[in-house]
Amino acid sequence: MTFVSDRVIAGRLSTGLKRNPTRMQTRVKICGITRPQDAIAVAQAGADAIGLVFYPHSPRAVEIDQAREIIAALPPFVTTVGLFVDAEETTVRRVLAAVPLDLLQFHGEESPAECRRYARPYLKALRMREQADVLATAKQYHDAAGLLLDTYQAGVPGGTGDRFDWRRVPAHLAMPVILAGGLNAENVAEALTTARPYGVDVSGGVESQKGIKDAYKIRSFIAEVERVGRD
Repeated sequence: MTFVSDRVIAGRLSTGLKRNPTRMQTRVKICGITRPQDAIAVAQAGADAIGLVFYPHSPRAVEIDQAREIIAALPPFVTTVGLFVDAEETTVRRVLAAVPLDLLQFHGEESPAECRRYARPYLKALRMREQADVLATAKQYHDAAGLLLDTYQAGVPGGTGDRFDWRRVPAHLAMPVILAGGLNAENVAEALTTARPYGVDVSGGVESQKGIKDAYKIRSFIAEVERVGRD
């Protein structure tokens, strides 16, 4: 997978692509990076982005110094995404002042105003509970760079390891869709052909244990994404 610059990725995210065209490779984000060596493995495998979790209750949470060390290990043109869950404004601003993040990801109940107050490109996560309205959420967060659809589990804001029904992803959406929740090398091909997202986001599906990535699983996952893109 060819690396794409952060600005190019942000620009593509903001163009309002409804579905991933067959000529464009599906973007891959590996979330929950906790170690520099895992970030290096992700970059070498050809992922487009890494996710750093700034949610203290997550087993994949990182501190500011840890995040800086991880990002320093990355080569150019790998997008860095910071994940927050209903964080205080002071917390987000403290991270932004110290960590070079390209995109913010809001994974809680943040309002559109709360998401845009930092004047940064952002992704809004929607947990796909039974009554989730993807179209309404996309309209509500119309200025988001993309909508990340994740599995719903009560009391767990993300990283459940479970999948949702990918047929629930609308065929026409006014912004890029990033698919998350229970993805791995064995099922990502089905996910891509069913939902045709702009990108996929994986964490537990490429781990040997929570917070520790497995280089072989990462390569296998990305190889499957690339294979589907060629077919």
